[in-house]
Amino acid sequence: MVNQRIFSQVQAVGSYLPEQILTNQDLAEKLDTSDEWIQKRTGIKKRHIAQENEYTSTLAINAAKDALAKANMTADDIDLIIVATATPDHTFPSTASQVQHGLGMSHGAAFDVQAVCTGFVYATSVADAMIRSSQAKSVLVIGAETFSNIVDWEDRGTAVLFGDGAGAMILKAVEQDIEDPNPRGILANYLRSDGQHKDKLYVDGGVSTTQSTGKLRMLGSDVFKLAVRLGSEVIDHVLEASHLQASDVDWLVPHQANQRIISAIAKHYGMPMEKVVLTVSDHANTSAASVPLALAAAIAENKIKKDDIVLLEAMGGGFTWGASIIRW
Repeated sequence: MVNQRIFSQVQAVGSYLPEQILTNQDLAEKLDTSDEWIQKRTGIKKRHIAQENEYTSTLAINAAKDALAKANMTADDIDLIIVATATPDHTFPSTASQVQHGLGMSHGAAFDVQAVCTGFVYATSVADAMIRSSQAKSVLVIGAETFSNIVDWEDRGTAVLFGDGAGAMILKAVEQDIEDPNPRGILANYLRSDGQHKDKLYVDGGVSTTQSTGKLRMLGSDVFKLAVRLGSEVIDHVLEASHLQASDVDWLVPHQANQRIISAIAKHYGMPMEKVVLTVSDHANTSAASVPLALAAAIAENKIKKDDIVLLEAMGGGFTWGASIIRW
């Protein structure tokens, strides 16, 4: 109808974390590090690690099932699956197609998005565009990673930072009155990338370069310096696009890479830490899974309520960075 417009509304958020836990103390027994050293620099206390029979698709399927159950939906209600991951099961087919099969779904479409730690925000933006253009009605957006498979476990600078997990969000097309000043759903997305920063955070392997998986490499100080500035850039854009101020935000749900980065972004916007969702201490950096895992944790703790303004923000290798703002 002419007086209606389509918004992507969140129906549910699900999560899955492997049962195996690796604490800082466990790492201290193998590396020249300590629980105190790790916590002081990152805020991380522990991380979940996938076992041998757990693949990225395994984590994603479990998170998807959790989201579907919470939404009282089945795979039959979904017509598109987007999986954000930098650690796919295979070079091809896509991990999303494996999730599709694992859910017993043979209709619709499924594909992967690769933007490393910003992957979930990228996938959310793509899903929103598909819904707004009437190419999909219900989209399952998943961030899933098994970074334990690409971490160099002898490098204390990176080994202590990462964990495995998956989070899933269901978006559904909902028509709302075009005159409604406070529509519910995704209000704005903004995505950025800049390949000149490639050597600051990358994996030293690949199909066409080394014909091997490779290991994660990072210039931590350089990434830290850019994270706050780039994160603020995309946050400014989505706030402006949605005609909101930082003070209007009820919950900031940032990429869970480092507590000091998160605190710096919150301080930049004058946001009290009580408005920031923090899971980095228990999950570490789960790359594309970190934002949906944090969302799921906040919902489980009854923090996010209907009509709350929720701001998602992330930055990852590439560099990629982006933000989404949602009225819940």
